Amino acid sequence: MGNLAAPVQFPAKSIDRTKFAACAGYALLLVVFWFVARHFALGLRIHGHMASSFTAFALLLGPYWFFGFGAAEMLQRFLTNRSIRVLVAGLLLVPYLIFSVPRGEFRWIDALVLSSIPIAIAALFEFLPPGGAQPTIRKLCWQDVIALAVLGLPVEFGWIRGSFPHPGLGALPKILLMDSALYAFLVVRRLEGVGYDFRARARDVVIGLRECGFFAPIAIVLGIGVGFIAPHGGMPSAASASAALLVTFFFVAIPEELFFRGLLQNLLEPRIGYPGSLFVTAVIFGLSHFNKPMPFNWRYVLLGTIAGVFYGRAWHDHRRLLSSATTHTLVDVIWSLWFR
Repeated sequence: MGNLAAPVQFPAKSIDRTKFAACAGYALLLVVFWFVARHFALGLRIHGHMASSFTAFALLLGPYWFFGFGAAEMLQRFLTNRSIRVLVAGLLLVPYLIFSVPRGEFRWIDALVLSSIPIAIAALFEFLPPGGAQPTIRKLCWQDVIALAVLGLPVEFGWIRGSFPHPGLGALPKILLMDSALYAFLVVRRLEGVGYDFRARARDVVIGLRECGFFAPIAIVLGIGVGFIAPHGGMPSAASASAALLVTFFFVAIPEELFFRGLLQNLLEPRIGYPGSLFVTAVIFGLSHFNKPMPFNWRYVLLGTIAGVFYGRAWHDHRRLLSSATTHTLVDVIWSLWFR
């Protein structure tokens, strides 16, 4: 795989173009998501205060987006003081304040939890670094297990969903935790090989389509056989299909692929090898669907585990989350539009 820790040097002009592309893309995304919110009548669903709610979303989307354009390296150079590196993580509370205070929905317990999670994980990696003398070691350590549990369990069981307690805003706590993961693992821990990069390449799409093509026949035959899916006709409108692709990619595929492939599979691979890390991560990914719905959806677990194998293959091909996120997005959208 080569030296994953080797620094990459970019010409100044290339860096300027990257910054411009990142800022332009971010502005465009905000415009697109504004129209998506209007398409789904989000203002009515959250009972007003659309401006503050969208501002909170925009602030959460910022780290999510700019980390895909090299923001981690910039923060590593800029934040040289260890205590400041930890305290900066607490800024992720600001979007919650902007959302909750104008609505009169601020709760101290939510504020405490939402600020404690990013600060605690950053402090763990800063003052008890995995590997000790080798703080950038790319192997799963006990600190990683704690961090992944703190990040994953609230999403799995909906423990912090009430911090943004309105229909249509369920993704915001997930994005906050994702921002926490990006900051802790990329800036503080400096984990290599994650593949979190929004500078798209053609092969990302090619690999994603390939793995979707491999998985689709298995999923359709097995899914129908066990009664998990049922094909149905109908052609969604272009607006609905585009919104489904956009929402699934940003709010489902990228966060889950970061957690399961970029972090978990990436950290497991040096410990148990590629085949073992692929299988273990796929099983854990499948089991994360056990409660959809309760009590234990074994069909979803089975299909999710098999899907996880193909998502893991897509990521591992060039260690790019855009590849596995492409497969993940297509699978979820095809399922929701024609087989759910």
